[in-house]
Amino acid sequence: MSAAEDHTTFEDRRLLVVSTNYAPELTGIGPYATQLAEHWAASGAGVQVLTGMPHYPSWRLDERYRGVWRKHETRAGVDVHRRRHYVPPRQTALRRAAFEATVLAHGLLSPPPGRPDAVIAQMPSLAGGVIGARIARRHGVPYVPVVQDLMGAAAAQSGIRGGGRAASLAAAAERYALRDAALVGVIHETFVPGVTALGVDPGRIRIVPNWTHVEPPSADRAATRARLGWPAGTPVLLHSGNMGLKQGLDVLVGAARLAPDIRVVLMGDGNQRETLRALAGPLPNIDFLPPAGAEEFTDVLAAADVLAVTQRASVLDMSVPSKLTSYFVSGRPVVASVADEGGTADEVRRSGAGVLVAPEDPAALLAAVRKLTEDATAADALGAQGPRYVAHHLGREAGLARFDALLTEVLGNAQGRPQR
Repeated sequence: MSAAEDHTTFEDRRLLVVSTNYAPELTGIGPYATQLAEHWAASGAGVQVLTGMPHYPSWRLDERYRGVWRKHETRAGVDVHRRRHYVPPRQTALRRAAFEATVLAHGLLSPPPGRPDAVIAQMPSLAGGVIGARIARRHGVPYVPVVQDLMGAAAAQSGIRGGGRAASLAAAAERYALRDAALVGVIHETFVPGVTALGVDPGRIRIVPNWTHVEPPSADRAATRARLGWPAGTPVLLHSGNMGLKQGLDVLVGAARLAPDIRVVLMGDGNQRETLRALAGPLPNIDFLPPAGAEEFTDVLAAADVLAVTQRASVLDMSVPSKLTSYFVSGRPVVASVADEGGTADEVRRSGAGVLVAPEDPAALLAAVRKLTEDATAADALGAQGPRYVAHHLGREAGLARFDALLTEVLGNAQGRPQR
C-alpha cells in the first residue's frame, strides 16, 4: 500500500481504539497501540483512544497522573481518553480481577463521545476486549479485537496465585469479547488454536504480528559498557522488560549464583522485582537497572554480550514476548529459556538469531551463555541474523500495512459482522 493510498483509505473514518496501555508507556503493548492509532490519524481518520492511566511495567501509577479520575489529551493528532482504574502492586488472581473490574466499570460508564465506524481493541486486557465488544454492539459497527495474550491460558500457565480458579472465568470473558467480532487479529499463529477453541471461526482469524518499535543501536558498544560500569572482559547476560511471574526470572538469579564471572543484568520493572532482589541477596554479579529511556534502549541491549528471554515451563500458547522484536534489532544473540513447543521458541527459531535451552534450568542456560561468550565470532554471526529478520519480517511499515489491510477488509463490508 502506497503512502498516497494510506492517506485516502481511512480519510474521514471515525475509529475507536480500546487499549488499557498507551503512551507514555514505553514497553509492552502500549507502543503498539500508540503507533497504530497515530498511524491511522496520519492517514486522515478521526481516531479516539479509550485507555487507562500509565502504570506499566512498574505496576505503579505514573506520578503525573496521581489523583486524576478522567483525562482527555491530544497526542499526535489522536484524542486520548483516560479512565482511572485500580493498579495492583502485586499480582494475584483477586487483585488482577479488581484491576479488570475497575477498567471495565469506568470504561463502560464513560466511553468517548460519538459513534465510531469501527472499534479496534488490544486484548492483553479482558476488560478492554469486553468494552470494545459492548461499544461496537451498542452502535452496530464492526469490532476487531487483536489478541496479544490469551488471558485464560495466562491465568492457568503463569503461576499467579489463584490462577487455576480464574482461568475459566477469564476464558468466558474472552469468549464474550471474541464471539461477535468481524475479524480477530492474533499476533502469532500459535494463538489460532486457542482462539478457535473459544468459538471463533478460523476463517475470521487474521495473523498480524507485532513489529519492531525501536530504532537500531547507534552508540559505541565500548562507550556504553564503560558508562554502565561493565568491564570489557566480563561477559554480560541481560534481560530487559517486565519482571512478572510468567517470566520465571529466578532462573537468571540461579545462573548468576553458578557463575560469579558472568554479570547478570535485569533491566526493567514489574511486580516481581523486589522478590527477585531478595532472592539474589548479596550476589555481587547481578544488577537491577531501571528501564532504559527510548533514546538509549537499544544501545544498552547492544552493549550486552547475550540477551535472555525466559518463561516458566508452563507457558506455552498464551504469550509471545514483545521484547523479542527489540532484541533482534540490537544485533546480539538471544538465549531463550522457554518451552520448546511454545510460540516464543517458534519465533526464536524462525529468526535464526538465538538458541533454545530448557526452561527453569540455570545450568542449561549458563552452558549456552558460556558457549556464546567463548566464541565471539559465532555469537556475532548469530546476533546478525536478528536485524536481517527484522528487515524482512518485522518492519514497522509492514506491520502497520497488515493492520491497514485488516481494517480495510472490515470497513469494506458495509454491514460488518452482525452485532448481537
